[in-house]
Amino acid sequence: MKVKNDFGDYSRNFITDIPAELESEEALYYKNTIPRFPEEAVYIYSFKQNRMVYASGWEEVVGYRDDEINMLAIVNMSAPEFAPFSHDLNDKALQFIHNKSKDLERYSFTIELKKIHKNGSQVPIIARVGVFSSENGKIDAIIGRFQINRSLIFGRVMRYAAYGPEKEKFEEELNKILFSHLAISNKEKEALSLVARGYSFKEIASELNVSHSAIEKRIIPLYKRFDVKSLTHLVSFAYDNFILPLLAIVQIYYFNI
Repeated sequence: MKVKNDFGDYSRNFITDIPAELESEEALYYKNTIPRFPEEAVYIYSFKQNRMVYASGWEEVVGYRDDEINMLAIVNMSAPEFAPFSHDLNDKALQFIHNKSKDLERYSFTIELKKIHKNGSQVPIIARVGVFSSENGKIDAIIGRFQINRSLIFGRVMRYAAYGPEKEKFEEELNKILFSHLAISNKEKEALSLVARGYSFKEIASELNVSHSAIEKRIIPLYKRFDVKSLTHLVSFAYDNFILPLLAIVQIYYFNI
């Protein structure tokens, strides 16, 4: 499989195009112990071995056999309109986690995007990537789950979320770095959904058990990012770009394996 090296600048130092050896003892162990849902593809990529060590379900999801799929291909098969944001998110999330040394397996992020199938069609995906294992305070391997979700409706805004022991700091750092993109985090969507229901900033702060200034930091930057002039305009923009209606149906997949 030929892939272009247009992935993120930071990630390029850690990612290769070497597929998994599916008959290896390690891969067979993962095959027997890691659950996979219908229309879901799973991978485990080892930074220690600089290669994919497990892959399952990829032909069903994007048309590539499990023994040919590799990390570069997965990163670079994002649809063109999603690729720049996806590359930056991968880069910045990996950078953030590389600076942590405790509870690494609890960090992950999700993104909604379209991937390009081997036949050229576009596949709506909810992807979740997290730390699979660590050693001596450093990431050893990551796990990714890519679930087809045909109910997703995409607007111009990229949707993502961050998880982990320092969830708020993780998401805040991503927000700062990804500000130039038309994107919205799960935390920002949460606050915006309450705005749309008529809550004041004070009421939202009480509902979410955070400070008034924390809500301002979630909502006010959206004015500039989405080029809107008022809360009414912001809510209208959110509906027009299918941000708010999706709040109830976004699916989250946890790595309790």
